[in-house]
Amino acid sequence: MTDMQVREVTDARRQRKDGYLTRMTRSPRRGADSPIKRVCIHLALILAALIAAFPVIRVFSTALRPGNNVLSTSLDIIPKGASLDAFNRVLFDSKLPNWLFNSLAVTLGTAAVGLILAATSAYAFSRYRFRARNLSLTFLFATQLIPGIMLLVPIYLLAIQLNLVGTYQGLVIAYAVTAVPFSIWILRGYYDTVPVELEEAARIDGCTEFQTFRLVLLPLSLPALAIVFLFNFLAAWGEYFTASLIIGNSESLLTWPLGIQRFQSQFTTQWADLSASSILVSVPIVILFVYISKYLVSGLTLGGVKG
Repeated sequence: MTDMQVREVTDARRQRKDGYLTRMTRSPRRGADSPIKRVCIHLALILAALIAAFPVIRVFSTALRPGNNVLSTSLDIIPKGASLDAFNRVLFDSKLPNWLFNSLAVTLGTAAVGLILAATSAYAFSRYRFRARNLSLTFLFATQLIPGIMLLVPIYLLAIQLNLVGTYQGLVIAYAVTAVPFSIWILRGYYDTVPVELEEAARIDGCTEFQTFRLVLLPLSLPALAIVFLFNFLAAWGEYFTASLIIGNSESLLTWPLGIQRFQSQFTTQWADLSASSILVSVPIVILFVYISKYLVSGLTLGGVKG
């Protein structure tokens, strides 16, 4: 290799080194986060996740403890002598499966009824102009300002008059009444973002009003529909007071919030069984979140119209 070639190789290496040092030491672009800021953000998120997960971890740890160690103050995630006896008892020796089935029946019924009523009502508020439209929307919003506990007495009196006490139907109607107004507001706001030109094009192609709603608007509104379904599901899944009024002491209709109360008596509490039940009743919620998440993060730009 000649001296000229050696100098060229040396210069090329020096230029690459200088460029690397420049990229490592120069300040970040405007609007970009520095590495230290990103590290701090991630540490804060990890800390928040640990704080949120700690109660769940403690409940799971309590469910694994044997009977003679259930009140231990140890912070071990997997306690000494850990076993699945509590899960076995609540699944096979208690009525938890029946309570979960009742809760799923009531909750899915509430979510379905609430979604149908909210989707159609929101369409009317979004696409039609009629007298007292704004007043009706304001009234729907005002109903959300009333504490839910204040509605228990009128709901119970109506259930008695309609012979709905001690039935699934009464509980579904009671839950839907409180969930539908807020659901209408969510869907109405989303419908307003969908261009009317898409529906007009469908009508030109021969679609009826219902076909336009079902084939055009609903597919574009899947994210909002998923949010409404999830909201209605969560509103009914863990509710206690309304269920205790409408269902009462009917053992065959007990939902899980009423059922797991059976693990607590006047003088004793079966903490391991109660913890195991708490873990198991959270499984449907986790499954629902995992399934619906794909709708929450997709389809958000499907309402665009080429200009």
